[in-house]
Amino acid sequence: MAHRAHFDYIIVGNGLAGLQLALEMASDAFFNEKQIALIDPSEKNLNDKTWSFWETEPTKWKNLPYKTWDKAIISTSKKTISLNLSPYTYKSIKAIDFYNYAKSELKNYNNFHFIVDKVESISTDFQPVVITKNTKLRAGHVFDSRIPDEFYNANKSININQHFKGIVIKTQDAVFNDKAVTMMDYRLKDGAQTTFTYVLPFSKYEALIEFTYFTKNVVTEDIYDTFISAYINKYLKIDSYRIIESEQGNIPMTTFPFDDFNTKNVTKIGTGGGWVKPSSGYSFKHTEKRVAKIIENIKSGKIPSANLFKKKYKFYDKVFLKVLHDENHKGEWIFQQFYDKNDIKTMFRFLDEESTFFEELKIMTSLFSWSFIKAFFKTF
Repeated sequence: MAHRAHFDYIIVGNGLAGLQLALEMASDAFFNEKQIALIDPSEKNLNDKTWSFWETEPTKWKNLPYKTWDKAIISTSKKTISLNLSPYTYKSIKAIDFYNYAKSELKNYNNFHFIVDKVESISTDFQPVVITKNTKLRAGHVFDSRIPDEFYNANKSININQHFKGIVIKTQDAVFNDKAVTMMDYRLKDGAQTTFTYVLPFSKYEALIEFTYFTKNVVTEDIYDTFISAYINKYLKIDSYRIIESEQGNIPMTTFPFDDFNTKNVTKIGTGGGWVKPSSGYSFKHTEKRVAKIIENIKSGKIPSANLFKKKYKFYDKVFLKVLHDENHKGEWIFQQFYDKNDIKTMFRFLDEESTFFEELKIMTSLFSWSFIKAFFKTF
């Protein structure tokens, strides 16, 4: 339990965004005298997810990635696209390694306080007050990763669920090519929906195999299991294996205006702040950038949430989601065009929101179709 009732900053939720923000604050002398609380109902001692991302060197994350790859494969029913990712490297971090790293780093600073408790509400009448199950804490500013209740009743937004189940399997024989990650394999489908299999080979004997949907509706766990085992059997041709871990998730791909919930005293962060890229579900590097922007804003006296988003990418994401929403079967074609017609550096820069207008034009041209023209004008 906290030994004080007031903090300069309270971070609600020790997920990717909350811990990245705390680590960035800890590494900046500006925050040396600030008292910072991190509140989460969980001790964060389970490996509950895997974060994958691409980046060029130098990296902040040094030895954290469990495995890295410099090649990737996209498979569709029509072709296999092999990608040399250089100068990028594709990397995977296990959540437990990230949690342990963040907690051990932050424990070196006596101005960071971990509180295991559930936040029930935040009152902002005069100064933010965080009301938890067990206490009330005042703060100068709150960073809140909880998804707003309004999201669940948002009828005007386009909402697609990126939902998946993955299992880590171990085999007796050396069956995996551990030099290349299979980013998307569209050969196995659940009807006319956008579904694909994702394979992260950690070694020649061990891999994460994940079946993913980009759809409005979700499915029961046995459906994922059926497709995962069909993929292992039919495409990987593996008869005997042991399941050593499993994970399940649902990432919102949405046009919901999360940033409307930012105020002078409360900044929404992580999934609850709309930090997950709507068109791809990627969040790791976007979190890193938004955290850097928040720190820069605080130090220059601006509202922390100032200029966290670039309008043009919100527009591109909206067009993309509109097509997926209205014509869900088009997903395979879209991603085939994406990776087949564009240089991988262009693609990664676009997905990282660092592309030039010329690169964006090239990508738009590669997706030129009646579906996109309709979605463009509806969105516009």
